[in-house]
Amino acid sequence: MLDSTDMRILDELSKNSRITMKELGEKVHLTGQAASARVAKLEDNGVIEGYTIKVSHIKLGFFIHAMIHIYTKSAYHEPYLSYIKTQEAYIMNNYKISGESCYLLECKFPSNEELDKFLKGLNNYVNYKLTIVINK
Repeated sequence: MLDSTDMRILDELSKNSRITMKELGEKVHLTGQAASARVAKLEDNGVIEGYTIKVSHIKLGFFIHAMIHIYTKSAYHEPYLSYIKTQEAYIMNNYKISGESCYLLECKFPSNEELDKFLKGLNNYVNYKLTIVINK
């Protein structure tokens, strides 16, 4: 479905999604108009689902990056999912996974005190195993 030019376009956009179509075309040996048409086709076909930014959580005051394996206490997950919705400020990703645990939460916290408060609330709904990210 995708040719090598499409793959190069995706690679360039993943490095810098704000690149102009003219610059993109130069990098993949197309005109800006041809690059734009290719990108539009990739978007229309659902290959490109959207564009994002990378944010420094540390500069926003979130110094603790945690991965939390979630073990539900029952097959009914709604109480846990409802609690997570109330904690959106801390939740980066909530992955439903297979394997040892049911979910993998990726979170950010401004302090150990906020992390502890979050974990105490979380423990009302599920069991968990906490891992702190030291370096990326």
